[in-house]
Amino acid sequence: MLVIGNLRKMPVLLATPVNYCLLLGENSIELNPLLGKKLVLRFSGEINCIHCGRKTSKSFQQGYCFPCMRSLAECDSCIVKPETCHFDQGTCREPEWAKAHCFQPHIVYLANSSGVKVGITRQNQVPTRWIDQGATQALPVFKVQNRFQSGLMEVVLKQHVADRTDWRKMLRGENETLDLLAIRDDLLQRCKPEIDPLIDRFGGAAIELLSDVKITAINYPVLQYPEKVKSLDFDKTENISGILQGIKGQYLILDSGVINIRKFGGYKVEFEY
Repeated sequence: MLVIGNLRKMPVLLATPVNYCLLLGENSIELNPLLGKKLVLRFSGEINCIHCGRKTSKSFQQGYCFPCMRSLAECDSCIVKPETCHFDQGTCREPEWAKAHCFQPHIVYLANSSGVKVGITRQNQVPTRWIDQGATQALPVFKVQNRFQSGLMEVVLKQHVADRTDWRKMLRGENETLDLLAIRDDLLQRCKPEIDPLIDRFGGAAIELLSDVKITAINYPVLQYPEKVKSLDFDKTENISGILQGIKGQYLILDSGVINIRKFGGYKVEFEY
């Protein structure tokens, strides 16, 4: 079977294990049934911006052309560092986009991806965000009114836990099960002198402690994890092939190496299976 189209981030569905699809333009291919089978991906040399569709010789920020990367609010540095939000200064690139995306309820969470980490995401992106990071456990800690507030809370908590995933460690195997509830309680106690002023600043209605939530366990469709993680890259080779041994985060795990599908958003490829 041969399918041609531009790659996009893989859609996911929380199940046991997680269900994955590969998006190629308008085509959607279920990946879980392809475990144990040979896949071939051939890069055509063409890249199209995932926002405007124009051809670009280089992709920026996982799929954008340079003009879109420079102009879109979703590509601004405050998306990565939401505590630097500058909306109230009148300098937001797209105020209406910000109202629809940044000024929405956000969740501050703990996850076990390559070890415990703190993260933030829009409430409507739970549990997709956790799956995209390859987390095997996740626990919501706070619900806040907007992205700026979630960024401030993340800054407080990341003084004591990581805020990034070691993708190589994440792909080498299943994580050791952690007691996220105990880790949360310890963090809340240690960070109380910084958390209380944030609650006073924005009000209890704006920052809600989610004390009665449960840990979400996430299982991935993996037949075998790699002993050594070798990264496969369309910018270095046009043809990538191998037996599909698993899918975790936004990575395909092949017997020849791993490829981050999200990294190559907008790349036009032939997919043969």
